Amino acid sequence: MTSPTPYPINLNLQNRPVLLVGAGPVAARKSIELLQAGASLTVVAPRAVPAIANHPNLRWHQRPYQRGEVASYRLALTATGHPEIDAQVHQDAEAAGIWVNSADDLPNCNYTLPAITRQGRLQITISTEGRSPAIATWLRKRLDQQIGAEHTALLDLAHETRNEMKTQLGSSESPGWAAALDTTFALLCRGQHPQARIYLRHAVGLDSVGLDQVAAAS
Repeated sequence: MTSPTPYPINLNLQNRPVLLVGAGPVAARKSIELLQAGASLTVVAPRAVPAIANHPNLRWHQRPYQRGEVASYRLALTATGHPEIDAQVHQDAEAAGIWVNSADDLPNCNYTLPAITRQGRLQITISTEGRSPAIATWLRKRLDQQIGAEHTALLDLAHETRNEMKTQLGSSESPGWAAALDTTFALLCRGQHPQARIYLRHAVGLDSVGLDQVAAAS
């Protein structure tokens, strides 16, 4: 029987209570990402690296994990290096219906974390379904070298155009999107932002004014 494919999702963690069990270097990296996502973060560990112990925007409970406490949170992560602690948190989380990720401990996860490449509001994630974090990181570094400011500019322009379509046309659906993006991107790469905006607006059906400017500049 074929294994089911995991369902990818981006979570809105703004002001959501999140538990992080463990407070070493791996946990510190995870805490930064969780706080950037707006989580209301609580860390539980007897000892903590300075990045956690001294951070003003999280709560550190300086003690071991207490059985069942994960039930008070919406999401949980462990980074303890101790499989028996991971297993207890996972068992408690399963009983309470809480999603939990255990660093480098796939059997005690009910979700995995992808490698992430970010450029402005553009976010690209790479998942190996927990099979090889090293491969995910390797691919992320390759993407980091290929994704630049012009991709962010394309995203911003597409977002602006999509909003205008909703206002003027009542929908952002258009068969012109797929064919338009390559040319729009090429114009942005050449620094021709006004021409790119004119071209994209025309391609998706907003207007046809100024297309001669695009032709002249291409």
